Amino acid sequence: MLLEVIATTVDDAKRAEAGGADRLELITGIVEGGLTPSYALIKHVVNQVKIPVHVMVRPHSQSFVYTIDDLKVMQQDIQTIRELGAAGVVLGTLTPDNHIDFRALEALLTETGHMHVTFHRAFDEVENQLEALEQLLQYKEITHILTSGGKSSALQAVDQIKTLVERTASTHLTILAGAGLTIDTVPTFVKETGVREVHFGTGVRQNGQALEPVDPQLVALLKRKL
Repeated sequence: MLLEVIATTVDDAKRAEAGGADRLELITGIVEGGLTPSYALIKHVVNQVKIPVHVMVRPHSQSFVYTIDDLKVMQQDIQTIRELGAAGVVLGTLTPDNHIDFRALEALLTETGHMHVTFHRAFDEVENQLEALEQLLQYKEITHILTSGGKSSALQAVDQIKTLVERTASTHLTILAGAGLTIDTVPTFVKETGVREVHFGTGVRQNGQALEPVDPQLVALLKRKL
């Protein structure tokens, strides 16, 4: 079972790794759902931890709908993230009517190179997740989908996530379940859904608060539960 932990600082990254996290999602703006971190932060985190670092590519929190100018910014961000040695990027593009924006997505994928690509929780805003999944399966560059099954908490979408996991079982895509999971609920959730990777943010932070640091003891406890 792979554990991905959100980091917003170099200290977070070190704490998550010390607790046994297998991978980091590096972001800023955690209360806004995650935004692209500074290049200096990316550089220092990549250089100071040994576990893979996947970096958020999201220039603003207005929506997941991007203008041509937004996409130019995101393409340059991806180029720089790749040059700084990150293992992957986390991104997602939607049309105004909540379908995947494939023209925008393809424009971004031209810059990802050999990095892993996670399609983030923009996936939870699409009208038909199974249809969207079939579409994303056409892109070999995309290795993960981060999802709560279309609900505010993954715990409310056990059946949906199980369906997504079953559909991707023999493909290049992995379902990464996140949002609303807790250390106490995750063992049963994993058993019921069959997920092989989980994503934690607030659930492994001090006092359960988004703006508190990652607690390595909570990360270690979670790893034992998994």
